[in-house]
Amino acid sequence: MRRIETIRQLTENRFLNMYELDMKSDTGKKSSYFVASRAKQTEELKIRTRKNTADGVIIYSLYKDEENGQEKLVLIRQYRCPVDTYVYEFPAGLVDEGEDFKTAGVRELKEETGLDFSPVPAKDMFTKPYFTTIGMTDESCGTVYGYASGTPSKDRQEETEEIEIVLADRKEAKRILEEENVAIMCAYMLMHFLNTPEGHVFDFLKR
Repeated sequence: MRRIETIRQLTENRFLNMYELDMKSDTGKKSSYFVASRAKQTEELKIRTRKNTADGVIIYSLYKDEENGQEKLVLIRQYRCPVDTYVYEFPAGLVDEGEDFKTAGVRELKEETGLDFSPVPAKDMFTKPYFTTIGMTDESCGTVYGYASGTPSKDRQEETEEIEIVLADRKEAKRILEEENVAIMCAYMLMHFLNTPEGHVFDFLKR
C-alpha cells in the first residue's frame, strides 16, 4: 500500500485547488499524485479531516405540468469549459460555509432555475455524500429529492453561468441520453426516470 509522505498546495483559488502528494510504496518506490479539491488549504483536505462532508449538492426534482399533469424532470443544459460545449446535468451547486447540503439544494434550485423546491423525506443512504470522480478529486456531493414548482426563470443566475433550464418528459429524457452530452450522474438518474412508472419516481426512497 502506498503512503502519503507530504502534501503541497499548488494553487490558491476560491472554488478549486490543486495539491501534489508525495507517495511512497511499501517497497520504497516514490511517486507523485495530483489531486483537485474544493479545500482552500491542506488542513481541509479529506486526507486530513477523514470526514466525508458534502462539498456540493445534486437536486433530483420533478415538475408537474399543470396542463396535462405529466411528470417532468428539472434539468439544466450548461456550458462547461473543460469540453467547450454544453452538457446536460441535474441542478447542483456548492454548499456555502455553515450551510447543510439539504438547505443548499433549496437555494441552488432557486438560483439556477427560479423554481421553488419542496424536498421529500429520504433515508440517509440515499442522500448522504458520495464521491464524484474519486480518481482526480476528493469532492463529494449529497443528493436531495423533491418537487419543483413555479415559473422557470434565469433572473438569479450569475453572470459567469451559461445555463438553460430544461423540463424533460420521458420522451425528451430518452432523446437526451441518445443524442446529447450528459454528465454521468445525470445519465444514471435519467435512466431511473425512464424506467419508473408515472407517479412512482420516488417510491424507492421509502424502501
